[in-house]
Amino acid sequence: MPGDDRRREGAEMVRWFDVVVLGAGPVGENVADRARAAGLEVAIVEHELVGGECSYWACVPSKTLLRSGSALRAARRVPGAAEAVTGELDVAATLARRNWFVSDWSDQGGQDWLASAGIELVRGHGRLDGERRVVVTPPGGGEDVVIEARHAVAVCTGSDPVVPDIPGLAEARPWLSRDATSAQSVPRRLAVIGGGVVAAEMGTVFATLGAEVTVLVRSTMLRSMEEFAGEAVVAGLRALGATVRLGVAPRRVERTDDGEVRIELDDGSIIVADEVLVANGRRARTDGIGVEVVGLEPGEFIEVDETLAVASAAPAEGAPWLYAVGDVTGRALFTHQGKYQARAAGDVIAARTLGRPVDDARYGVHAATADHTAVPNIVFADPEVAAVGLTAAAAEESGVAVRTADVPFSSVSGAGILADGYEGRARLVIDDERDVVIGATFVGQGVAELVQQATIAIVGEVPVARLWHAVPGFPTLSEVWLRLLEADGRPEAVA
Repeated sequence: MPGDDRRREGAEMVRWFDVVVLGAGPVGENVADRARAAGLEVAIVEHELVGGECSYWACVPSKTLLRSGSALRAARRVPGAAEAVTGELDVAATLARRNWFVSDWSDQGGQDWLASAGIELVRGHGRLDGERRVVVTPPGGGEDVVIEARHAVAVCTGSDPVVPDIPGLAEARPWLSRDATSAQSVPRRLAVIGGGVVAAEMGTVFATLGAEVTVLVRSTMLRSMEEFAGEAVVAGLRALGATVRLGVAPRRVERTDDGEVRIELDDGSIIVADEVLVANGRRARTDGIGVEVVGLEPGEFIEVDETLAVASAAPAEGAPWLYAVGDVTGRALFTHQGKYQARAAGDVIAARTLGRPVDDARYGVHAATADHTAVPNIVFADPEVAAVGLTAAAAEESGVAVRTADVPFSSVSGAGILADGYEGRARLVIDDERDVVIGATFVGQGVAELVQQATIAIVGEVPVARLWHAVPGFPTLSEVWLRLLEADGRPEAVA
């Protein structure tokens, strides 16, 4: 059995593995899988559910909750189908479907997969206790388990939501993202503090499920994206009956004796709700895992190099032993990007352990890099927003001479067929000197699937002249690419 190489050191029984992974979410699973596929003995430590935040409290439940309302609205936008829709959304069935997708918060399937892959699951809270050494406290207490890694430890513990320092907020027992995505009933009134992806999506969910939703945004909605994207999501929330207050901030929060939440805003107005959801960003989940032994501060994002090795733990000689992957690096807090980093890290760990060059494509196409040139970002609101690469403003701020191409989806036949009165917009950001796409944003019903085309164009640095030869099928939403190229102007010479 892997890890059965044991020896007693003093009063301790020590277990040995080639690689030890802290955190069995999608990121940790992928690191472990890549290392195990290379023949290494791997242990993964988890004190909650195998599958992590994404599977049980984030991506999967949130998108499942969104889907029922999205499907209903899509049907109502198509004559013929609209007449067949005779009832309202079934809230109980929507919540039950979410429960099914998260396996009623059972991780037996995840445990079975680890076993089938030959990865040892060690239950409990793991913490670093020195170089290549992890101490695991079992659930409910008991004797600690000591694990030594022959080669590497990977920290894949994710991130936690931030509760801002607003007087009374913490005492008011606010909802965090987990509370929203696992709710078994719908509050009559829900206030949402924040203007990012969680605020947009959960505002959409609960407005669809019948709650009176008020979204409180300090500046603008989705401020890291193109301005028109946030404006469209605000309009969509309001169309669902939600109230969106822009440019306001809570000054004080109080939960009264009768259970209501009273939120005093900086303009003096008062919002009253039954629950308040805090959606104000995230911090590294590194409290209590021993990062101090390598000179790091708990709660701080961990700095890594291009191979995901932890800079502060890099030895003067020999291969690095400590890696950090996913949200804990603060690079891009998305499951898909974390899994990409995990594949890279797993390949690097395996290559270094087996004495192979980390940049040899035979042992992992991207083993020596975790590229963040093109990070897809999708907001499953109504309308959807799908973006990748740089916004026009960010590109200009970085000193790139850019030009943009903008078109409405009303110019695309596939959009009109998909829904009557389809509203949406697309933009390409083009590096004017290199003539390649460096950013793209799509807003509209069903645009999430368009982002991969843009990601490939950006990562591949495909010349705009060559994109004319990537013929979109008719009639699909993808025809927006042809409209965008036409808006940019036909090149003088088509390559």
